[in-house]
Amino acid sequence: MAPVPNAELYGINTTNQGRIVVFGSGFPLKKDGKVVGAIGVSGSTVSNDVKVAEAGVNSFNELN
Repeated sequence: MAPVPNAELYGINTTNQGRIVVFGSGFPLKKDGKVVGAIGVSGSTVSNDVKVAEAGVNSFNELN
């Protein structure tokens, strides 16, 4: 699917001199106050990606 001007996150790939890209659906995973990993989701709308990532964080937190 080709990028669509004026769509969510259009052009994000051109930020930060191509070195990093920040997504709204990325969250750290913490255990005992320390970051031990992260979860990120991409592929749907930002709103849907955030919901899926939050579900992953919640599942991680239930296991720890």
